Amino acid sequence: MAVEVLSFGCRLNAAESEAMRRQAEEAGRDGLVLVNTCAVTVEAGRQARKAIRAAVRANPAARVVVTGCGAQVETQAYAAMPEVAEIVGNRRKLDPATWANRGTDSATGRIRIDDVMRPDPDPLPEPAPMRARTRAFLPVQNGCDHRCTFCVIPFGRGNSRSVPVETVVAQVRALVGHGTREVVLTGVDLTAYGRDLGGPSLGGLVRAILRAVPDLDRLRLSSIDSVEADPELITALAEEPRLMPHLHLSLQAGDDLILKRMKRRHGRDDAIRFCAAVRRLRPDAVFGADLIAGFPTETEAQFARSLDLVEACGLAQLHVFPYSPRPGTPAARMPQVAPTEIRDRAARLREAGAAALARRLDREVGQTRRVLAERGGIGRTEGFLPVRLPEGVEAGALVDLGIAGHDGQVLQAA
Repeated sequence: MAVEVLSFGCRLNAAESEAMRRQAEEAGRDGLVLVNTCAVTVEAGRQARKAIRAAVRANPAARVVVTGCGAQVETQAYAAMPEVAEIVGNRRKLDPATWANRGTDSATGRIRIDDVMRPDPDPLPEPAPMRARTRAFLPVQNGCDHRCTFCVIPFGRGNSRSVPVETVVAQVRALVGHGTREVVLTGVDLTAYGRDLGGPSLGGLVRAILRAVPDLDRLRLSSIDSVEADPELITALAEEPRLMPHLHLSLQAGDDLILKRMKRRHGRDDAIRFCAAVRRLRPDAVFGADLIAGFPTETEAQFARSLDLVEACGLAQLHVFPYSPRPGTPAARMPQVAPTEIRDRAARLREAGAAALARRLDREVGQTRRVLAERGGIGRTEGFLPVRLPEGVEAGALVDLGIAGHDGQVLQAA
């Protein structure tokens, strides 16, 4: 049995999961089930624990190793599971020595958690493309210096740390050499890139990659904090056609008082102005966003401000999170919204998101789009909109396709 990986949460986790898989396979860890957990919501932890129990039921001989943010901040919850053989903290999970060492059943060997606030750099595994061999997620930043009142991720990841530009460029070159057509830069707080190094900014990194790796077809960004997007990044969006016109924004809410209680660094008008400014420079830009439904103290009127932010910003793709209190966070001590109301608001946000996506897909019909083909008969436009491919288009191909229609979620090529 090869190494099986169950990855939850963000694209950074997805990239790290691939690195751990390679390291574990190279170390001969056959039969390992590696669970890379998320701690953003209570539901994320519940899903991970359910998956662990299911994996052991399917293969009682499997050795389960749990890592990720959930392992870091909810260690005892996973330690209490008899199905879990090892728990590995975030600072150890990319160290090849971790996977060469099979651990023990002793208390010290089974649980290997380090202080994530240590200032020393993280291990950097050799890059390789995701298994689809078309798109690779490349971590360039980790950790977060902010303390949003709802979030435990800084305590799972530590403070912000950036990968030096020359290292990133070398990794992108290696990925392109493996056949990767598109690289996605990932991080916990991507727009914080470079501050700990004294520069350059994320925009400077983007420019350096595109200048140094002319054979890279597409460069894409994962989630960013719009208020912290640096001027060079905005200029690059306007001037660099290989920088894809798709931005996923960490907005969280559309009401200024709720944003203040979240301890966010932007207001409602900041988000609207940012989207308008980018759209003027790059008219084909597609925006996604994270939004939280039912944050503590949120009234119906305040929720309505989040609901109409979808239209005000021209959002096309939503990640909706029903608020769930995380122990130890300031928001958990605030007056809570009733769970039934949270579920209702999340459903209404998702409905608004589905309608916004359908409107965006309507605009694509009749256009010709350059599409990167993936496995499973689906490709992605430059704006990251999914396209159902005609027969005969192989994964990894970049093709110009006419858009004939859509089903509300996926475009149909002519």
